[in-house]
Amino acid sequence: MDPVAAKYIGAGLAAIGTGLAGMGVGNLFGQFLNGALRNPSAADGQGGRLIFGFAVTEALGIFALLIALLLLFVV
Repeated sequence: MDPVAAKYIGAGLAAIGTGLAGMGVGNLFGQFLNGALRNPSAADGQGGRLIFGFAVTEALGIFALLIALLLLFVV
């Protein structure tokens, strides 16, 4: 296999993580809204956990994008 083709395949596989991070954020907020509608009194106490989960999920997506860009332009 050509090394340039392998680099592009690896970058494409690493970029899948950015799409999965978007799905994770959607799932996170969807489940939060589902729980908040079921028990509105407990929703106020879960805001910090929601923001922390959002930050971790987005950080993983940014790391996946960083790896994809590193594979494309550095290696």
